[in-house]
Amino acid sequence: MRLGAHMMITGGLWKAIERGEQINCESIQIFTKSNRSWKSKPISEEEREKFLAKKNQTTIHPIFVHASYLINLATLDEEKYKKSFDGMIDELQRAEKIGLPWVVLHPGSHLGVGIQKGMNRIAKSINGIHERTEGLKVKILLENVAGQGTNIGRKFEELQGIIKKVTEADRLGICFDTCHAFAGGHDFRNEKRYEALWEEFDSIIGLDKLLAFHLNDSMGAIGSRKDRHAHIGQGKIGLNAFKLLLNDKRFKDHPGVLETPKDKEMTEDVRNLKVLRGLIDK
Repeated sequence: MRLGAHMMITGGLWKAIERGEQINCESIQIFTKSNRSWKSKPISEEEREKFLAKKNQTTIHPIFVHASYLINLATLDEEKYKKSFDGMIDELQRAEKIGLPWVVLHPGSHLGVGIQKGMNRIAKSINGIHERTEGLKVKILLENVAGQGTNIGRKFEELQGIIKKVTEADRLGICFDTCHAFAGGHDFRNEKRYEALWEEFDSIIGLDKLLAFHLNDSMGAIGSRKDRHAHIGQGKIGLNAFKLLLNDKRFKDHPGVLETPKDKEMTEDVRNLKVLRGLIDK
């Protein structure tokens, strides 16, 4: 697995690559704008050129994007829906402009109307977004969620329920979050359960759809539905699950990025990456 972490873009998009290089990342995830604001400043040609120049020089790959946490394609609130719909188009266009392959998206929250209606709304939204972004190479990666509140995407069936209703399903993939999976009720802490997890995933969604990983331990217990990330080996998942994942040859070329608690000096990222790399069989 190509290990790395989510990198800050403070000072310019290309700074994320520099930060990744400082701590020997093999892959990174970034935001291309504030993740807590609807507004986005356009990526200037100067910033684009600086990013692409740095991207072409680095050995870090892939570099991919996480969409704003504000986006909810399942909402029935028309004002918020329009902002979400337009915001996701903007996310894809920004990623395409700087040559990045994927934008990770939390599917959405149905807010009480029911999972099925929410799934239908998300799929319809993605179809509309694809129509508005025809010709773009960038893909949306749906992320499994812990299942807090009315969030959709805890079960593999929910993710597949969205995918099968999307006309251009080849423009969709999956980003698998270890904390979310565990908190959502998936146990993969020993070899038998680990293999069962991927058999289930493959039978419902297909391993060909799995393109990226978020590597996070979980503060919450299995099935707690709490989206609270812990440092690797310091949560309820434990090291053995990560050891199984990191030594799985099926995922040797997949990116696995940390979203664990972070400090400005990136010392926590360095420590977590060291722990992960120490689990890889030599």
